[in-house]
Amino acid sequence: MKFPAHFLWGTATSAYQIEGNNSNTDWWYWENNKKRGQKYPLESSGLACDSYNRYEEDFDLCKELNNNAVRISVEWARIEPSEGKFDYREIAHYKKVLSAAKDRGLKTFVTLHHFTNPLWFYKKGGWTNIRSPHYFARYAKECAKEFGPLVDVYLTINEPQVYALMSYTVGKWPPNKSNLFLSLIVQLNLMSAHNEAYKKIKSVGKFTVGLVKQIVWYETFEQKPYFWDSWCAKIIFWLNCDFFLKSVKKNLDVIGLNYYFTSQIKNLRPTNPKGMVSNLNWWINSDGLKNVLLHLKKYNLPIYITENGLADSQDRLREMFIKNMLTATYEAMQKGSPVKGYFHWSLIDNFEWHEGYWPKFGLVAIDRKTLERKPRKSFYYYAKICNNNSLDE
Repeated sequence: MKFPAHFLWGTATSAYQIEGNNSNTDWWYWENNKKRGQKYPLESSGLACDSYNRYEEDFDLCKELNNNAVRISVEWARIEPSEGKFDYREIAHYKKVLSAAKDRGLKTFVTLHHFTNPLWFYKKGGWTNIRSPHYFARYAKECAKEFGPLVDVYLTINEPQVYALMSYTVGKWPPNKSNLFLSLIVQLNLMSAHNEAYKKIKSVGKFTVGLVKQIVWYETFEQKPYFWDSWCAKIIFWLNCDFFLKSVKKNLDVIGLNYYFTSQIKNLRPTNPKGMVSNLNWWINSDGLKNVLLHLKKYNLPIYITENGLADSQDRLREMFIKNMLTATYEAMQKGSPVKGYFHWSLIDNFEWHEGYWPKFGLVAIDRKTLERKPRKSFYYYAKICNNNSLDE
C-alpha cells in the first residue's frame, strides 16, 4: 500500500495539553478553583509536559519518527492576555517554536483555538457572547500578520461541536452548563467565528485555511434494524457532520478530520458491540474512518486526518490500530477520497482534559516525575511507515 509521493506524515498535539502553566485560561481557573464534591477535573494540568520549554526536544522526536509535518496549536490566552492587547513576547516565543519546526523540515499545521479561552473572553460570556466571532477573528488576523508563512496551514477551531457538547450540553468542561439552547448558540457563534476568521486571515495573505472537525460514524447495531434506529443513526450523523460543515464550506480550503470511534444505535441508544476498545472504552473500528472519508468526498476539498489515535497505556493495540486505520485510509483514497496527510494523536502523552493524565495517547511515554520522553514500541512501527511512505500488508 504505497501512498502518494507528497503525502504528509505527522503527529499532533495541542498547546494546553503539553505546554504547562497556562494560567490565563478558563481551564486553569476551573482546575484551580475546584469545589468540594466536584468530580472533574480528576487532576490539574500543572506543568503538563513542559513543552513550552522543551519544544525542540519534541520536534526532534518528530524527526526521529520520519515525520514531514506536525500539527500544533498556539494559545489565545498567551497571545491576547487582555482584551485587544497582544503580548509580543509570547508571539516571539511562538515564532521560535514555528521556526524550530521549519528548521527540521516539518510543515506546520497550526490550530488557533483548541478548547481553551482567555479569562477576559470567558468573563464576557465566552462563546455565548454575540461578539465572540469578532473577538476571535481579530485574534486570528493578528496571528496571520505575525506568523505569516511560518504556518503552512491555518486551522481556525478544533472540534467546535465537541466543545459545545462538553461545555454547554454535558457540562463536564468549563463553564459547566447543561443547556441545549446555549449549546446551539455556541455552535452558531463558532460557525460565524470560523467564517470571519477565514476572511481576516485571507485579508493578510494567500494562506491555506481550514477547520478541524471531529466526526463519529454512526450505524445501526442490528443487520436488520428497526427503521427508527436507521433514521436515528442518519440524523445524529448529519448533526455531527454536515450541519456544521455545510455552514462553513464556502470558507474552507481544507478539511481537518479527527476520527476516533464509531457508535452503534440500538433502540435509539448508542452502544458498543463486543470488540476491541481503548482504555477510554471507545470502540476501535477502522471501517468507520473509511465511511467518513468517503462521505466527505462530496465537499471536493483536500482532507487531512488531523487526529487519530487511542488511549492504550500498555501499548498493546496501537500498532494494530495504526495499521487498520491506515488501511482504511488507503482504501478510501483508492475510491477517490482526497486524503493528503495523516497526523497520529498524539506525539506524547498529555493532559487529557477532565480525565487528567491517566489516558495514554502518546507514541512517546512521559515520566510524570521527570518528564523524560520514552518512545514506545509503536513509535518505531509508525516511524517505519513514515519512512517508507507505505504500509506493509
